[in-house]
Amino acid sequence: MSLTDTRIRQAKPKDKAYKLSDGAGLHLEVRPTGAKLWRLRYRLAGKENVFAIGRYPELDLKGARSDRDAAKKIIKEGVHPSHKRKLDRIHQTSEHSNSFKAVADEWLERNAEKWTARTYKQRQKVLENDVFPHIGSLPVSQVTPAHVLAIIQRVEKRAPAMAVIVNQAIGAICRLAVVTLRSDIDPTAPLRGSLKPWQTQHHKPLTASELPAFLQAVDDYPGQFGNKTALQIMLLTLVRTTELIEARWDEFDLEQGLWTIPADRMKSREAHRVPLSDQAVDLLNRLHGVSGHREFLFPNRSDPRRPASRGVLWKAVASLGYAGKFSPHGIRATGSTMLNEMGFRADVIERQLAHTERNKVRASYNQADYLDERRQMMQTWADFIDAQADGGNVTIGKFGKASQAG
Repeated sequence: MSLTDTRIRQAKPKDKAYKLSDGAGLHLEVRPTGAKLWRLRYRLAGKENVFAIGRYPELDLKGARSDRDAAKKIIKEGVHPSHKRKLDRIHQTSEHSNSFKAVADEWLERNAEKWTARTYKQRQKVLENDVFPHIGSLPVSQVTPAHVLAIIQRVEKRAPAMAVIVNQAIGAICRLAVVTLRSDIDPTAPLRGSLKPWQTQHHKPLTASELPAFLQAVDDYPGQFGNKTALQIMLLTLVRTTELIEARWDEFDLEQGLWTIPADRMKSREAHRVPLSDQAVDLLNRLHGVSGHREFLFPNRSDPRRPASRGVLWKAVASLGYAGKFSPHGIRATGSTMLNEMGFRADVIERQLAHTERNKVRASYNQADYLDERRQMMQTWADFIDAQADGGNVTIGKFGKASQAG
């Protein structure tokens, strides 16, 4: 006699387990604990076996019958349904560990020590926002060029430069999957040329004749004291925007006139010593009266426990009337150009800018810090900046010496 839902619900536990048959090998086992378990009795290769289908009420009568019928099809193929279930679970686990997101997380972890914290966060964020929602759960081997093209075209409409980064990240992740035998192809390979060429736009450096007007604009800056000071310190040190914005007070020795930027915040992944001119030390002492009680020189207005956004310097430069004409990065280019014109040695200038030596052989022999030479150079640069700010009645002389015009 077939079971009914009412009969199953009313079945009470006894001192010993007992069975309620539904037919075709399916029965419900009622245990003394009150547990009700679906079982399928079947024969394969002349031997009787029992397959545990599931637990009631998680699996109701209709579901148990459906699973029984599916199991019987497997049994007809000469396979134990319990073996098939284990194999399916292995495949599911394998697919989860081989999902695009799983490989992407592994890729991020492998590069964490090599990248700066900012680069890591950028790659992580772009994957979470623009990639994972579309292909994160797919097995990496099933990601196709069509998937990738749809993603990068979507990003390209919003941010062309970011689309290039997205494409590069997806390609690197899929190539990791290939070399670790989790995929056979890199789906970004057929898409080469599909993105419009994009080059980062770094505005030209200021000329000596343009510098006084810019310095005057910075001096007249009506915004926050911190933003104005940040621009001035960047002018006097020529560090990168992120290196300045994320600066912490414990990195500075103002008595020695030295700023040591830790390796984890440097693009080169090497600690960088920045000599501070008298003018820079004076600015930092004044800034210390404003933010010295905080961790960061330039704390975030919304959350002082975090640094300000690097975008504040771009906005500050734009507000000075230089939008589309000049950028914070242009300050470094301006300093590099003028210091070269002053006659300072290229190696010393490049070390001040913390540029990575592209020639690895040369780099292995060129570990000099040139700190004393850089200290003299940056003091000369600060004096030159002062002279330009005082009216620009100064010309660039040889070997870093400024001389009065006329």
